[in-house]
Amino acid sequence: MTEPDFAQRTVLITGGSRGIGRACCLRMARAGANIAVNYHSRETDALETVRQAESFGVKAIAVQANVADESSVASMVERIHDQLGAIEMLVNNAGIFEYVTPETTTLDHWRRTIDVNLTGLYIVTWAVKDQMVKRKFGRIVNMSSISALRARAYGIAYSASKAGIIAFTKSASEALIPHNIRMNAVAPGLVETEIIDDVDQTTIDRIVGETPMRRIGTPEEIADVVHFLLSEASRFMLGQTVVACGGRVMLP
Repeated sequence: MTEPDFAQRTVLITGGSRGIGRACCLRMARAGANIAVNYHSRETDALETVRQAESFGVKAIAVQANVADESSVASMVERIHDQLGAIEMLVNNAGIFEYVTPETTTLDHWRRTIDVNLTGLYIVTWAVKDQMVKRKFGRIVNMSSISALRARAYGIAYSASKAGIIAFTKSASEALIPHNIRMNAVAPGLVETEIIDDVDQTTIDRIVGETPMRRIGTPEEIADVVHFLLSEASRFMLGQTVVACGGRVMLP
């Protein structure tokens, strides 16, 4: 049954072609929202996400854009507005992760990671916020990571970008709430997506051993948290980062 919070709402989910992004698309489609599936290069995967989202009886489109490119994002937002209407909800999920040792970290790697994970999040948010301001309604969820909360010598740029998302969420949420635009963030732990395909089993076993729940997460579990933060069930939450990692990190 369609949920009142989301019926006919238009939701843009960046990086929506697979993994957590796809799970978020399908969770929101199941709730009755119309879905804009952003992708960078995986068109086939994005179209499959669209196909699955449409099975819930909602409208869905795939929209290509490089979130780190302002003109590309502007074109994406215009196309979504033309086909689905004003963007009322946004999930900033697009991001990259490269396993880089401290010795092999380069300025190019740093810039690429920050450009996509942090600057890209800013570009997309600022591209849609005026629609939300005009309508006096907006809900935004930003995807951070527990890498922002614990030392990670083999992902310095990634950790910095994800910590920046937490700070951005705090500051931007306070700036936007007078317009009834509510923003929060999610910090997942290790989740069963393609990102772990290149992680050796010894490392996964160590992470599971450090996790009180003794397992890694699923994309659907993170999507449920995103759904909660977009819904009115979280209406008194603002600028928060919800950690979903099986207890591997506990705040405060």
